[in-house]
Amino acid sequence: MAIKAIDPWVNVSMGAMADTPFMQKVKDEYFKAGDDFFRNIEADELIERMDRIGMEKCFLTVDPHRPEQRVLDFTTKYPGRFYLAAQPRLKKGMKALWAMEDLARDYPVIMARVTPFELDLPPNDPIYYPLYAKCVEMDMPVGVNTGLPGPPVPGECQNPMYLDRVCLHFPELKLIMQHGADPWWELAIRLMIKYRNLYMMTSAYSPKYLPESLLHYMNTRGKHKIMFASDHPVLSMDRCLAEAQELDLRPGILEHYLYDNAQAVLFGQRKPRHGEFK
Repeated sequence: MAIKAIDPWVNVSMGAMADTPFMQKVKDEYFKAGDDFFRNIEADELIERMDRIGMEKCFLTVDPHRPEQRVLDFTTKYPGRFYLAAQPRLKKGMKALWAMEDLARDYPVIMARVTPFELDLPPNDPIYYPLYAKCVEMDMPVGVNTGLPGPPVPGECQNPMYLDRVCLHFPELKLIMQHGADPWWELAIRLMIKYRNLYMMTSAYSPKYLPESLLHYMNTRGKHKIMFASDHPVLSMDRCLAEAQELDLRPGILEHYLYDNAQAVLFGQRKPRHGEFK
């Protein structure tokens, strides 16, 4: 069987993270990586890898306030292969969201994403609400990191329970829990059962370590809910893809995990809303 996959979390500008203290700890203590950990990746190099392993599309993160032109150029050099996840600076208020909206007019911005530990504010804090409202308006999914982060940074703010009221107050919003949900897997699963538009991607989590409870959910009620992702090169897409193929999944579930679910949630038909009132 030919493998076809989508990777919604790939890092091509690790060189810019070399001076970030928590990323230094990730390199030295968590992954015990070499000096090439903080290395930028170019488009041709990444395309060669993607073609070799069957990776159809990848998502690259950008700051819409000051997007790195080098990253934007990935999308123009290889249209249909690279897409953007915008990470707005929420403390800038509406300016950050207008910048995201402007970027989406010119480049393939397919989702927004936020990392609660960077603000040490849970995702039900009011600072996030303008983003949720804007993404409902644009009919664009939002990724939110959940689970205890690996580096020594505040983690309680990433408890999936904080998404309960967000899902309740923004039922039209497609929300994707990013980086799994360890150690709150069962809670995350229960929330996905409760809310139709809540999903998960397993970025930054080695597939071979996914808990049995999540695999059972993927094989049963959650076959449309869980998406593959790597966090390449921190966790290489090659390794994650190989491990995914070894999971104990029922027929057809691997295809949902690697491709179909991301295709449906991230690339499905969109209906932006502009001033509708009924």
